Amino acid sequence: MGIIIKPIVTEKANGLSEKLNRFSFRVEKGANKIEIKKAVEEMYGVTVVAVNTAVMPGKKKSRFTKGGVINGKTSAFKKAMVTLKDGDNIDFYSNI
Repeated sequence: MGIIIKPIVTEKANGLSEKLNRFSFRVEKGANKIEIKKAVEEMYGVTVVAVNTAVMPGKKKSRFTKGGVINGKTSAFKKAMVTLKDGDNIDFYSNI
């Protein structure tokens, strides 16, 4: 499995990609910025200008069921925001 796990496709991420040419990916926890840059450039054939990373903490979740309240937690993950060179673009929906 590679460094990039999957792209993050949310309303906020799509807005950033349209305005600032910045795309978000869920990446492995041990990956650094240089490895992320090389992986994105190889996978999508684009030129990466900058990489910003953030470790997103897990969130506590609870739901109410017939048997009572079930408490749980989502797992933490590392997110990478990749800024591309002007003119480059990534189309996540091209192979659907």
